[in-house]
Order: sequence, then C-alpha cells, then structure tokens
Amino acid sequence: MRRRVGRPSLLGTMARTAVIAGTAQAAAGSVAQSQAAKAQAAASEQAAAQATQAELADLRNQVSQLQAPPAPPAAPAPAPAPSAAPAGDLMSQLQQLASMKEAGLLSDAEFAAAKARLLG
Repeated sequence: MRRRVGRPSLLGTMARTAVIAGTAQAAAGSVAQSQAAKAQAAASEQAAAQATQAELADLRNQVSQLQAPPAPPAAPAPAPAPSAAPAGDLMSQLQQLASMKEAGLLSDAEFAAAKARLLG
C-alpha cells in the first residue's frame, strides 16, 4: 500500500477531533470546578466575617452595659393609707397614741390630728 502524504485519513481526523474535544471538555470542567470552590470559599469567609461582626457587636453592648452608671434608686414606695391597715394594727396604733398623750408627749390637738389621720 501506498501512503499518501499531506492529508490525514478520515478516521485519523475523527480521532484527533475526539481527543481535542475531550481535552477541552476536561479543561472546562476543571475550570468550572475551581471557580465553584473559590465561590464557596468566599461565601464561607463572608459568613464567618458576619458572625464575627455580630459577636463583636454583642460584646460591645455587654461592655457598655457594664460601664453604664447604675440607675438611680427608685423612689420609696408610699406608706399605705391608714385606712388600709388591718383592724388589729389600727387598734395598736390608737393605743400607742393614747399612751403618748397620757405620758404628756402629745397635746390634745396633736392627739386629735394623729387620730384623724389614722381613722381617715
């Protein structure tokens, strides 16, 4: 058989084309896989940065709460009205007033005013 020089055979051309196409497809797949890995790494890095920022903001809030001056003490609760006192307590208070009047610690006017406050 005689070999022709110059043009490759049809079968050789098809084989060469298949090799080239396979190589191109493998290279494209490798590039796509590499890009996907880079995108995933960037996304996880961004998520980690956001989590760090959130944690930092939480720590700042905690520190500012610790450094804030304490709240002023609440005003004392008003004393309950004498009319709200139980009957036994009211009687003991009246007896105490009477003993103070008898001891000379309260005048008649002071005793009457204190008794009026207790009785409402």
